[in-house]
Amino acid sequence: MSAFDVDAITLEALRQRTSAKWRVYEPDVIPAWVAEMDFPLAEPISAALHGAIDRSDVGYRWIGELPDSLAGFAGATWGWDINPDHVVVLPDVLTSVAQAIWALTAPGEGVVVNTPVYPPFFSTVRDICGRALVDVPLLRDPEGTYELDLEGLAEAFARPEVTGYLLCSPHNPTGLTPSAETLTSIAELALLHGVAVIADEIHAPLAHPGTIHTPFLTVSSDDLTAVSLISASKAWNIAGAKCAQVVAASQRVMDIMAERVPLEVTYATGHFGVLASIAAYREGGPWLEQVRALIAANALAVHEHVAAAMPAIRYVPPASSYLGWMDFSDSAIIGDPAEFLLERARVAVSSGPTFGTGGEGFVRLNFGTSPAILADILDRMSRALTEPGIDASLMRHPEGKLR
Repeated sequence: MSAFDVDAITLEALRQRTSAKWRVYEPDVIPAWVAEMDFPLAEPISAALHGAIDRSDVGYRWIGELPDSLAGFAGATWGWDINPDHVVVLPDVLTSVAQAIWALTAPGEGVVVNTPVYPPFFSTVRDICGRALVDVPLLRDPEGTYELDLEGLAEAFARPEVTGYLLCSPHNPTGLTPSAETLTSIAELALLHGVAVIADEIHAPLAHPGTIHTPFLTVSSDDLTAVSLISASKAWNIAGAKCAQVVAASQRVMDIMAERVPLEVTYATGHFGVLASIAAYREGGPWLEQVRALIAANALAVHEHVAAAMPAIRYVPPASSYLGWMDFSDSAIIGDPAEFLLERARVAVSSGPTFGTGGEGFVRLNFGTSPAILADILDRMSRALTEPGIDASLMRHPEGKLR
């Protein structure tokens, strides 16, 4: 039995929402940019939030049963044995990134990232935390498939100024979901060189059916300084409720976090976020399974449409989540394809260059929507690439020369 009717999702209904996704652009634009899905709220979460409203339960957060609920979900989903006493609650994963960097590295030291990657990583590491960005770009084969550069990571970790590694697994925007073997190698390298690992695993519950996500802390030694950053926000579409969890690799790491993360920051976590997360982890399984199946089917639908109607575009379906990384480098578009698609297709996607090295010529497409709306998005995109009268300033000459 389905948790919700995906065919009942319409643009008319979605445009009644007041979140940023549905308010940044004009009404004729279909938003497929920010990582927010279009599916109805899971019933257990809705019931938990309505219950809180009904009893006027709108005060400051109380961690309550959240660590145990997360541990139960992680154990059942990944076989990951989380110690509930090693969980810190924070408002969101990006805040968790900053707090972990502050706690586990020192000002001016280097933190490694793997571009192209989630754009706020750059400003958080460099501007908020005052650390130096060290880029070890992902490797990309001729077919467009990505992998982590273990040799590059080994070289970076060996640099004396490098003390942190911000791992994104599953990776945003590529959908790369590293194997247990790769993650084990990373953990060994980090331990060898004394590098703290901060693993952003926010998209982990959205691994597609058949894809195995390996939590980083299940392959790392207790001797490694490491944390995993988890949240129900992406998987159950509750980012606005504001709740994430930092899982420490050991009591030693937990003691560091407890000492260095200000209590006031933990109380910026939303009480609704805590209640919604408990409901998600404990009762949101059927809803999540339907979503995982839907986004996996949508990922393939994008692939089929691109192959049939946009042959100049390169796209490899992701192994996890609902973000498609699309390569327009061989298309006739000059400049940022996201600007072209907004102007000509009236589809808002995320601009590739904002993801750093390897992002030029790319866009990130959010396909976490109904098949009907996704079909509309893709039709708009393919028509924009082929319709006559396209602004010459945005296009290349058919022979490849700029004009």
